[in-house]
Amino acid sequence: MTGYQIAAFAGSSRAGSYNQALLRAARSLAPRDLELHTLTLDRLPFYNADVEAAGDPPVVAEFKAAIWKADGVLIATPEYNNGIPGMLTTAIDWASRFPGRSPLLGKPVAIMGASPSQVGTARAQTHLRQLLSHVQALTLPPPEVLVAQAHERFDADLELTDETTRALLQGFLERFVRWIDRERRDDGAGMPPPLTSARP
Repeated sequence: MTGYQIAAFAGSSRAGSYNQALLRAARSLAPRDLELHTLTLDRLPFYNADVEAAGDPPVVAEFKAAIWKADGVLIATPEYNNGIPGMLTTAIDWASRFPGRSPLLGKPVAIMGASPSQVGTARAQTHLRQLLSHVQALTLPPPEVLVAQAHERFDADLELTDETTRALLQGFLERFVRWIDRERRDDGAGMPPPLTSARP
């Protein structure tokens, strides 16, 4: 099967977000048969069971439908207080509903992140990986894309200019395609052994 439709979103909506910029870089570096569709999270309301009982708000229904239709999900996360931001928590809360028939159930997911810090969202990615494991998403194993000192990797226009990081991101996306194919085959071979995390 050829062609991969990917639902992609970042855990930040600010104009100068490095993670939004990382998504844009991923779109330009993606294999030709990998198409990224960027979703926005800033209109999602906080999860509320009373609201859910009355029916998903349209913006939530649209978000979940986009994940349902996608062959995989690509998430770019910032790191806030050693974890993921509230915006991203809200998105996972809604997308995890309902247990057993969540759009994330069995969905291939790849995680990346950029930060001005030395650790490049490593702790946030660990946090996000734990949440996705709980909802039984199929998260791409390491090595991760941990873009540390992002202010040195992007230029003033938020274009990813660091060639090492560009190569790392390109290889990551190619590996994500293979991960999606592996899950499509469902050959029962198990997950590949984890590798050392990669930092540009």
